[in-house]
Amino acid sequence: MLVDFDLIKKAQNGDDAAFNTVVTAYRRRILGTVSRLINRAEDVEDVAQEVFLRLYFSLDQLRAPEGFDSWLYRLTVNAALDYLRKRRRRPEARMADLPEQQVMLADAAAGGRVLDDQQEKSRTRDFVDELLSSVSEEDRILLTLKEVEGLSLKELESIYHVNENALKVRLFRARQRVLKAYESSVETKEAAR
Repeated sequence: MLVDFDLIKKAQNGDDAAFNTVVTAYRRRILGTVSRLINRAEDVEDVAQEVFLRLYFSLDQLRAPEGFDSWLYRLTVNAALDYLRKRRRRPEARMADLPEQQVMLADAAAGGRVLDDQQEKSRTRDFVDELLSSVSEEDRILLTLKEVEGLSLKELESIYHVNENALKVRLFRARQRVLKAYESSVETKEAAR
């Protein structure tokens, strides 16, 4: 927990300074989580702002300050899912939607210099994004929270409202689907050679 219980209780009681301190403490973590969940850099700030608005208007519903972290993660996941649902209903085509690698190649063609290390990182990131996009949103979010954010099974229990064994099964199945997507990708690349 990044802030103490007393600060959260003060924020619950309407202390704006305490609420601002909570936002400041959690801002970076929320931005990182949202960024990994929605995978669209230009909208991360907007979704994070929505998380903090939801936090402000529902903070009085928090029963025990000890559960604040997992409760805030749940607000974050819900805001990201809402964003993804809206985006699915209203698809847009923007320049920012181009894969980073294409943008980098266009810059290189225009005279910019691209370092090999950046290209390798970009290829790896694109490959991981491709693998994660081949599984369901639920699998991608669960794996992101567990593997990237490093949440424990206990924290995930309070977010998903299921017991630890059910989470272990979900994680196992999600990992299996990513593994299957990876194997399929490798087979496709080998067949293309």
